Order: sequence, then structure tokens, then C-alpha cells
Amino acid sequence: MTNQLNWITDSDLESCVREVIIKGLQGIQKSKKDIARNSLDPFSALFDASLQSITLSEWLISEQRRQAQKTLQNALGHFHQSILSCVQDCYIPDENFVDLVNDNRQIVAEIKNKYNTVKGSNLKDVYDELNQAINGKTSKYRGYTAYYVTVIASRPERFSHPFTPSDNASGTKKPLQERIIEIDGVSFYELLTGVPDALYQLYETLPKIIQKVLSEPPRSAAKNSALIQDPHFATFFAQTFAQ
Repeated sequence: MTNQLNWITDSDLESCVREVIIKGLQGIQKSKKDIARNSLDPFSALFDASLQSITLSEWLISEQRRQAQKTLQNALGHFHQSILSCVQDCYIPDENFVDLVNDNRQIVAEIKNKYNTVKGSNLKDVYDELNQAINGKTSKYRGYTAYYVTVIASRPERFSHPFTPSDNASGTKKPLQERIIEIDGVSFYELLTGVPDALYQLYETLPKIIQKVLSEPPRSAAKNSALIQDPHFATFFAQTFAQ
């Protein structure tokens, strides 16, 4: 049987999607319990509902979705790490200071879903961890090339250049090293898979995989096959990623 994508098996892809969906559904259930258990700010609810021209019942549903979205975003933070660990020769190491390793190509990576996941003042810590990983005297990754990956960059541009964040303590930038690289998501997916549009291929096939996983017992959710025909489906990706 042919896989949906030639750089990851269907079983691995479904497993990664299933992990996000399970956590997302757990977040929905948790948000309902939290709304019932925690104190709401009735003044905030009143102003927010008025500004959105919705009822308080509609606002309550919106607030539950907003809280559930936090859990989903946390799950998505691990999603790309899981997906890329299924690419040939890649794996998630036992150590916590890097997210992904490819020994054959001598690559280590720290992967963040979005450019603002790490505060600017903390980027120096990411640099220090990557530096220790590839330059530490006892590190098994000594001599490797380290990548700081922001899957969703601040602008839809492709880039791959030395990572030199500011160090507020010293008032200077971290030393430039050719083997510590900052890279966008599209470029890093291409680097590991050899497929220029690998990230878009993943995005394009996700609706089918999500619906398949949602249809599994005990979920058996109603199918939403219209997502890929929605005009926003293509524009969301185009607005976010460099083509």
C-alpha cells in the first residue's frame, strides 16, 4: 500500500495526529469542567459579549473553546517534533537539551512551533544548550550542526543563517558559529526530507488523516470533508509560510 507521503509512513503520521487529537479532546473536556468549577469574571463576560454582539450563552461556548485551544497549542508544540522524528534516520533523544537528532547527517535541533514560543530574552539559553550539545567536551553530539527551528516564523520568509541572539547579561550578541543555525520550518522540513514542499504536503494531507482518526471508536466524529475545499485552507498556509 502506498503511503500518503513518501517521507513518512501512514502509520507514523496517524500516530502523530492521534496524539494531538487525544490531547485536544482532553482539553475540551477539561475546559468544560474548569468553566463550571472556577469563578468567572461576569464583568469581562458582559463587555466581551457586548463587543462581539453575542449572547452570554454564546460567549460561554466561545470561552470554553478559547481555554481548550491552549491545550491544543501545547500539543502542537510537540507535533512537529514527533513528525520529524519519523523521517529516516531521525529520532527524539533521551536527553532534554535537544529535540531531534540525526546521527547520519550529524544534526541536532531545537524545534519550536512559533517564533514567539521563546521570549527574546531567553533565546540566549537556547543558544547555550545548542552550543553545549555540539561543542561540549563529553557531548555525544560534538562536531554536529545545531539548528534552532521556528516552524512558524515571524514573517513568511525562508532563511537559514547563523543563530546569534542577544545576551542581555553582557549587552552583546552570542558569538557567531557556522554550526549553530536559525532556520524556518519550510526549509528545515526540506533539509531533512529532501522534498522542497514537504511541509505543505503534510498540511495538505492532514484533513484526511484527522478525519480518519476522528472516525475511530470511541470518537466516531462526524466527517468534515469540506475543510480542504474551504478557500481559507490554502490562504492560511500561503499567508504564514514562504512559497
